[in-house]
Amino acid sequence: MIDTSPSLALVLVIVVLVTVGVYLLLERSLTRVLLGFVAMSNGINLLFLVAGGAAGGAPITGQTDPEDMSDPLPQFMILTAIVLTLGISAFLLAMAYRSWQLNRHDEVQDDLEDRRVARRAAADLAAFEDSDTEVTTTLDEDAAEVHDEMGGDRS
Repeated sequence: MIDTSPSLALVLVIVVLVTVGVYLLLERSLTRVLLGFVAMSNGINLLFLVAGGAAGGAPITGQTDPEDMSDPLPQFMILTAIVLTLGISAFLLAMAYRSWQLNRHDEVQDDLEDRRVARRAAADLAAFEDSDTEVTTTLDEDAAEVHDEMGGDRS
């Protein structure tokens, strides 16, 4: 019988890559998000490789006995994941580059709508407004308080 237990070193590498990837994905810098996405996808690809079992012969009928063939599904899934990772990485890299061109940094800024939703959630208010409720500030007043990185007049 073939030993299918994975190497402890591979399992530790998978855990480290996924942990570092998740940590970097939670950052505000698009460059760190990109690095986190790549690290996490490499960890998940290794997980698929380890879960695929021991290496075997080429999965070609007539060339290898069926019991000695390796499973082609994990290999197919890894190749597909590599292509998807490349596309998403290119998109994130383009976003980071454009952000650097516009703002000289690649950090994602807070949105006015996000702040309004967070304020309503912190106050435990409903997501909708009744016609008879009292509103203390307008969206224009809220917008005046938000720091604008672009500078200048947008009109």
